This record gives sequence, C-alpha cells and structure tokens, in this order.
Amino acid sequence: MAEDGPKQPQLSMPLVLDGHLTQQLRLRVESLKQRGEKRQDGEKLLRPAEFVYHLNFTQQQKLQFERWDVVLDKPGKVTITGTSQNWTPDLTNLMTRQLLEPAAIFWRKEDSEVMDWNEADALEFGERLSELAKVRKVMYFLITFGEGLEPANLKASVVFNQL
Repeated sequence: MAEDGPKQPQLSMPLVLDGHLTQQLRLRVESLKQRGEKRQDGEKLLRPAEFVYHLNFTQQQKLQFERWDVVLDKPGKVTITGTSQNWTPDLTNLMTRQLLEPAAIFWRKEDSEVMDWNEADALEFGERLSELAKVRKVMYFLITFGEGLEPANLKASVVFNQL
C-alpha cells in the first residue's frame, strides 16, 4: 500500500515532574494553615494528589499536535490540566483563572492494559499546545492523580509533527 508522501519528523516531548515548584506550592498551603489565613481570592491551592509538571518547548516553532502518549503502570486515573501561568514561585500563586480547559483525562481499568481517555477534549487540548508552543519556552501542567496513583505510576509525553 502506497503512502501519501514523506512522513513528517516527529518530536516526543515528555511531561517532567517539577518537584521544586510542587514543593513551593505545598509550602504555600502549609504557610496559610500555620498562620490561620485564607487563600487569596481566586487562588488555587495544591491538593495532596496534585503535582506540577512542565514541558520544555525546545523546538517551539512549527509544531503540530499528533497525539498524547500516556502510560499508567497500574489501574487508575490522571487528569492533566494546562496552565497559562508563567511561574516565579516566590512571587506568583497558582490562580484558578489560569487553569486551561478542557483537561485531558486518561484512565486504565482494573484487569486491562488498554488506556482510555476523553478523546475529544484531549485532542482539543493537544491542539492548543501547538499554538502555545509558538510563544512559550515552558508550559506548566497540573496533574491530578486518582485511585491510588502517584507520579511514579505515570509516563506521559506529547508527540508533535515538526512542520
């Protein structure tokens, strides 16, 4: 079977756990608790099952979203939410208005090796990443782990075609 022409080179870009930034946001929660203060209006406080990841756009020009490559090594669910935030953690708190919609949700059922996802939303989110790659060097994500999962159970990357 003949192909439709040469295939575009692909670039797989991993989502990397940002342990430092996650810790900074956890310290913010602890600090508020210790002082008995409330969060700022519109501030999103990091919950225990949430972690910050980032994606470095090393080749930020001319990327076209191809697919998500997400693997969970055991059953459970992860929700990947993008942020429009450029972080300086000592100066900037996570704000709910900077969480992007739609989120991409991936899950693996008990007794299954197959990954499922909310396909339409995940594809829309991925296509937005292509646009953001034109203006960003780093993109941040809030990943929520459910059903007993933690960062060690996740391997996630975004695959782009290089145009």
